[in-house]
Order: sequence, then structure tokens, then C-alpha cells
Amino acid sequence: MADSSNAKYMIRVKVHLDGQAQRKDIIGAIFGQTEGLMPEALDLRKLQRSGRIGHIDVTTESKKGKISGIIEIPSSLENVESAIIGAALETIERIGPAKATLKVADITNIRSSKREAMVDRAKDLLLDIVQQRDTDASGLIDEVRSVLTTSEVTTYKDTGMTCGPNVEGSDALIIVEGRNDVLNLAKCGIKNSIAVMGAGIDNALVELVQSKSMVTAFLDGDRGGKMIALELAGILEDKLTRIAFAPAGREVEHLEKKLVGKHLGQAEPAARAVGRIQAEDGGNGAAKKAVEIPDEVRAWAEQMPGPRKAVFILEDGSVSDAIGASKLAEFAVENEGVQAIVINGPATDRIWEIASENGIASVVAKKVNGKAPAGVEAYALSDLK
Repeated sequence: MADSSNAKYMIRVKVHLDGQAQRKDIIGAIFGQTEGLMPEALDLRKLQRSGRIGHIDVTTESKKGKISGIIEIPSSLENVESAIIGAALETIERIGPAKATLKVADITNIRSSKREAMVDRAKDLLLDIVQQRDTDASGLIDEVRSVLTTSEVTTYKDTGMTCGPNVEGSDALIIVEGRNDVLNLAKCGIKNSIAVMGAGIDNALVELVQSKSMVTAFLDGDRGGKMIALELAGILEDKLTRIAFAPAGREVEHLEKKLVGKHLGQAEPAARAVGRIQAEDGGNGAAKKAVEIPDEVRAWAEQMPGPRKAVFILEDGSVSDAIGASKLAEFAVENEGVQAIVINGPATDRIWEIASENGIASVVAKKVNGKAPAGVEAYALSDLK
């Protein structure tokens, strides 16, 4: 094995030769064929002399006249430089007289591997302590449990929204702003939180809250938190039941366990919190402009399907069957000449994206949030009354 005691990364490369070569031929090709290919700062000979690149280990086996094996290169460089070296090795096409193929198998973070091993060992040691009924073990249990709880944090489906492990199974949901908020709540034993991740309200979140009996927004104690509260209330409507805030000027991700419990316990009914925020803002929203509604749009609105469903107005004026939110993009791609989307729900960023990408000129929705992209007209049911 290569000496990796001071390395950050281990670069492992698979090598295959259509002929015979010795270990020294492979190492010679590594140094010789990458020379001049990378910046001078990444010259492998200089890096090895300075100790930034460790001993290159090559393990091979010969089978039916061909050579295959693994090259291991320990690197104390940063991740970018280590990746460049790995990519440079893949450019080697011949070693000695044989045609060669090199492919990076992986670039492993050695310290992360050691850290994971340390945590696993800590679990074993903790179990030993508990089994021995050591009266001083309680502090260790809390400390290691926080690591285990944090490791359960994941991503909700393919949305990019960070969440705790219980967001689907729990009857209650806590909506927070970012990944670190979810991590902090997980450390406090709260495993049913999900983060909006600051990029609009994903339609998957709108669908998720439909099955919950209680949905609480727990947001930072600043103006940004208040604006997110208003956005959530506008999109989730009566499915958002409560709103809580961190203390003024503080963020959820930095709250101690005691304060997390206190301020969640002080959550207000969502309607009351929204009213208070609007009152504090002075009620100075922009005056709503009169909207001229074409007769055909009013006719489209009469085709409004059931809750959380949508229909498409086709080129000939006919109406599609009701479609669930998850299949809207697929239908739009497969059907050309769609005039409009009529959706019994809020027009979210995803709806705008589907309309814009497929040349759909109009969206009629129960509620319009945000600004429609260029080329798309948006109509809310309130505009049609």
C-alpha cells in the first residue's frame, strides 16, 4: 500500500494494457506522459520531491497476455488539483509497446474515511459503556446521538430540498429555510422538517403538505423570514396552520435546543401571523391594476378541474383530461399547440417553467404567485370575478 499518512486524498486508477509491461514502465509513463500537460505547479516529479504526492503504488496481474491492475497515488493537494492529476492520467494511451487504457476508479477523501471509521468505533464504544451501566455515560450518549441524528438528514425525492427522515411518515411537518436549519432541528431530535432552500416554493412541497394535519413554518427572526412566511401562506393557503420565528435577529440554524422548543411552542396560527406581518409592513402593497380578461380566458376558467389537478386547452379549443401535477411537463412536451394550462392550485415557478419551455401562452390558476415569464399571460380566479 502507498504511504498515505499525511495525504488528504487517495487517487485510484484502473489500468489495462493490451500487452505486457513492467511496473517501472507504468510509473515511467505516469511521469513522462503527463509532463508538460499540466501547469508547472502540478509537475508530478516536483510534487513527489516536495512530498505533496506520495509513493506511487502499482498492483498488476497478467492474464492471457494482457496486464490489468490498480494505481494508487496519495495526494496532499486540494481536491481541485487532485482531480486534475486524475484526469491527466486518463490521457495516457500507451505504456511501453502496449496500448493502454487508464480510468479513475475514485478519489477518496482519506480524512473523511477516517472520520467515518471514528464515528463507527464511537458507536461500538458507546454500546460497551451503556451495557456496563456507566453512570457517566449519559453525556457521551447525547454527543454521539447528535452525530447519528445528523447523518439521517437526506434530500426529499429529487427536489434538492433537505429534509429529516420522518417528513413523509409524520402527520406533522415543519418547514424551514435552509439545510443548516434542518441539521440543527435534527440535533434537537426533530426529524420531520424540510427546507425550501431559498429558491421559490417547489411544487413537490405543495403536494407533500396535502397529507399533513399540521404544517408549521419555523423561520429566521428577520425580514427575510417574514417574506418567506407570506410566500408560504400565499401558496400553501389553509394547509399552512402555524408560523413560528426565531428570536429577532437570530437564525434557526444557530438556536440552542431550549430555544428551539420554546419558539416552536409559541407558534401562532398562520392567518394571525400573516395579518400581523402585513400590519407591521404598513399595508403598503402596490395597488392592484385592473386586468382586462378576454372572453376565451373566462371560458377556459369554467373548465377548472378538481383540486390539485390541471387541464390543457388544446390548439383546436378542446380540453384535455384532468392531469396530476407530476405529469404536466410530460403532457406539455408530447402535445404541440397547447394554448393554455388551467390549474386548480397556485401557479408556481414550476408551472411558469413548463409554460415558457413549451410555448404555452396562458396560465389560468386559482392563485398567481410571483411574476410570469416573458411570453406567458397569467390569470388568477380572483381576476375573473
